[in-house]
Formats: sequence, structure tokens, C-alpha cells
Amino acid sequence: MKSAFAKKALVLSVSALLVGIGGAARAVESQWDKDHPRRAEVNKRLDNQNARINKEVKEGEINKGQAAKLHKEDHQIRQEERDMASQNGGHITKQEQRTLNAQENGVSQQIGH
Repeated sequence: MKSAFAKKALVLSVSALLVGIGGAARAVESQWDKDHPRRAEVNKRLDNQNARINKEVKEGEINKGQAAKLHKEDHQIRQEERDMASQNGGHITKQEQRTLNAQENGVSQQIGH
């Protein structure tokens, strides 16, 4: 007959193993989700726009207030992309990608004009 301590140790060990396996599976899944081609394209555009906004501020083309507004709009687009992906098994549909790109086009046109 096993002691109560041995039983608790076994339960804790098995629990830790299962949590570790689940966490590793989610990490792999999250990496794939993040690198999905449509999501990657949308996020690359957002990264490029962020760099363009910062460059325009540095060059004096836009002020910090304008930059903050543009960054806020891009942040909202990025959040919308994440929300869409969370509803679609970690990816976005072609239509959602078109919608996000249209929104990014609107922000892009405001940068440095």
C-alpha cells in the first residue's frame, strides 16, 4: 500500500507532466497561427506602417499627436486581426484579410501626406 505522500507526489508529477505537454502543444500551435501566411502578411504591413510613422515623426513630417493617432488606428487593426484569428482556429479568411488590408490602406494614406 502506497503512503499518502507517495500518492500526492505521483498525482503532482503526472499533473505537471500534463500541463507541460499542453503548454508545449499550445506554443507550437501559437507559433503556427502567428506565422499563417494571411496573418503574416497583415502583420508585416502593420510593422511597416509603424516604421513609416516613426520615420515621418523623426523627419518632422508629422507631429507626435498625429503619430499617436495613427499608431492607435494600427493598434486597433492589429487587435481586430487577433480577434478574427481567435474565432477561426488561429487564421484569418481571405475576406478578413481584404477587410484588414482596406483598413491599413486608409491608415497608409494618412502617413506623410
